[in-house]
Amino acid sequence: MTTIQQIGSAKDLMHSVHKYLPADRASTVEDSLTYAINAHDGQQRDSGKPFITHPIATAIRLADMRLDMTTIQAALLHDVMEDCGISFQELEKEFGLEVAKLVDGVTKLKRLDMISENSAMLKQIATPEATRAASLRKMLVAMAEDVRVVLIKLSDRLHNMQTLSHLPVPKQQRISRETLDIYSPLAHRLGMYDIKWQLEDQAFRYLMPRQYKSISRLVSRKRAEREIYTEAAVKAIKGPLDEAGIECKVDGRVKHLYSTYNKLQRYERTGRKFDEIYDLIAIRVVTDALGDCYAALGVVHSKWRPVPGQFDDYIASPKENMYQSLHTSVWGPGNYPIEVQIRTQEMHETAEEGVASHWMYKEGEDGAPKVDNFETKMSWLRQLLDWQRELSGDDEYLATVRTDILQDQVFVYTPQGDVKDLPAGATPIDFAYRIHTDLGHNTVGAVVNGKLTALNTPLNNGDVVEIRKARIPRGPSLDWLNPDLAYLVTGSAQTKVKQWFRKQERQSNVRRGKDLLKKELRRLGLKFNEKEIVASLDYDSFDELTEALGTGQISVARVADTLSPAPAEVFTPELKSGKPPTDQTKGLVVMGEPGLLTRIARCCSPVYGDEITGYLTRGRGVTVHRQSCTILRDTEDSDRHIPVAWGHYETTYASRLQIKAFDRVGLIRDITNVVSSENVNIHSLTSDEDEKTNACTVSLTVYTAGVEQLSRLFSRVETIPGVDSVFRVSEAQSS
Repeated sequence: MTTIQQIGSAKDLMHSVHKYLPADRASTVEDSLTYAINAHDGQQRDSGKPFITHPIATAIRLADMRLDMTTIQAALLHDVMEDCGISFQELEKEFGLEVAKLVDGVTKLKRLDMISENSAMLKQIATPEATRAASLRKMLVAMAEDVRVVLIKLSDRLHNMQTLSHLPVPKQQRISRETLDIYSPLAHRLGMYDIKWQLEDQAFRYLMPRQYKSISRLVSRKRAEREIYTEAAVKAIKGPLDEAGIECKVDGRVKHLYSTYNKLQRYERTGRKFDEIYDLIAIRVVTDALGDCYAALGVVHSKWRPVPGQFDDYIASPKENMYQSLHTSVWGPGNYPIEVQIRTQEMHETAEEGVASHWMYKEGEDGAPKVDNFETKMSWLRQLLDWQRELSGDDEYLATVRTDILQDQVFVYTPQGDVKDLPAGATPIDFAYRIHTDLGHNTVGAVVNGKLTALNTPLNNGDVVEIRKARIPRGPSLDWLNPDLAYLVTGSAQTKVKQWFRKQERQSNVRRGKDLLKKELRRLGLKFNEKEIVASLDYDSFDELTEALGTGQISVARVADTLSPAPAEVFTPELKSGKPPTDQTKGLVVMGEPGLLTRIARCCSPVYGDEITGYLTRGRGVTVHRQSCTILRDTEDSDRHIPVAWGHYETTYASRLQIKAFDRVGLIRDITNVVSSENVNIHSLTSDEDEKTNACTVSLTVYTAGVEQLSRLFSRVETIPGVDSVFRVSEAQSS
């Protein structure tokens, strides 16, 4: 029988627990540890180590955060129900109802993980995705009822990520993707940044190993130089702070790998380099008192010139996860940009441990831990329970949580001064739906900070928003569900709009969907009959598909993309960005005839996603046409037709577009701005005006990645004031 003395990590745990828990409570934790050791006796992990090392590691992480006795007990016991067959009743009898409930909550989360890795279970489940959504819903509701369930799960997941190397690659990637999609955002929302960055870096390592190594090399390349610089910057600011009589600790740090990767991706899109990342180096000032934070800010700004627009006061306006700090970016020594964070010691604890800091053991009058204003500070947790009652579908619930809870938040005000928290990027319509469903349905205008504002304008922290409501009920617009137009960001608002359309007469939805589909296929030059479309998208009937289109449940862009043929081979060459290639035949696959010269037919200009066929010309290789091309259809020699397909290769293709519009000042500028914002290159542009009717036709050639990007571009261009229609044309039509 294994004992505590035989397990080094068990002794480390008890040493950590004795540092902050009274002797009687530490003894209770020890009883739970002994019980867990006996329950898992003989079990091993994939690494070959005794299984008990995992729950002990989970508990140590929580003990290092000084969490209460009950949480530590549940962490030690969190696998005994699933792996050892211990019942809820037995746990309740042995350790009490609270511990049993926490263990039961964590067990449900483990079953969630099991669904996607256990093939036998998958065979018994008709719709595994739906089951995962239902399980996640239970997890989030369990978290709302007692957030310590997720504190244990996050610590459990962190240790699993740290020991992921012993698992096969597919399982590594599945667990890492779930970590990045669910658990890392949860840690962020709970303010647990220390766990958040560790989860992200570990997931990054297994999901994108090539990029992980590349960023590691970039960061390491100048590590010594940055460490010398950071040490000099710390000394340079510590002196003036001491002279000002401000008691504080100052240290420096370098950004973590995954956040550096994300920042580098954003910089590359704007043509900047790794060396230009503003806050790769951060200086942290931790003071003794609140007043010293603002005094320290004054010293920093007098020492180093601030970067304009790079100051945030999260002390006066804390984030929803209770994070408080002053943030400023300054031009440090050598005119190098650095970020400075200033906060008190208590704020620093909250910044590192988030909600866990409010479960840290602090002796109260009754000997129990104190939880200061927890309910008021974590109001978003109550929203999880409200949605549990409002939303019927598990997928809808999960999508709503992902957009409304697991993203960064902005805080805006009603005209009466009430604060509403919304995900970053939320619009006035999202705000209206957050106040009341009926107000959202009938929104016709918005006044932000006293100015009339477009309904798809992203809101910023501190905005005062007033919603204008229609005098006669009119209902939402279907455009609000078009992701390319960005009217709605929150999943809850999108769900309410979809529910409104579902209640409308079915035939009107079917009619609307047919019109949308007909228009989209016509302007993209795609030809399909109803049976082919229904079969391609796996709907029971054409009416069912068009109803889904008419209610916004599926977008026309997705239909166009789905109708394109699947590539026959997968190419994985090194992708390069920059100007569109002159040779657009890269990525084309000629069936059974490798190495043939290929070229794109100018008569119909096919792009990635079109149905295509080849025509073999002696001495000139294969010319690729759209299957609907009239010139190809008129050829008599069918023996020369040869199958071709699109391969997976990131390149761009020329498309000729024609825009019918009302001529006005600034029309061409607006068109080019919209096209450029979609990262689409314009090769040529001409316009013809009719002075009598004041109408004009704009013809342009653009380079796009395929049908899906074209569809999105059409949707954006049609929203430009004055534009009547936009179509894709062949060379024969345009000549």
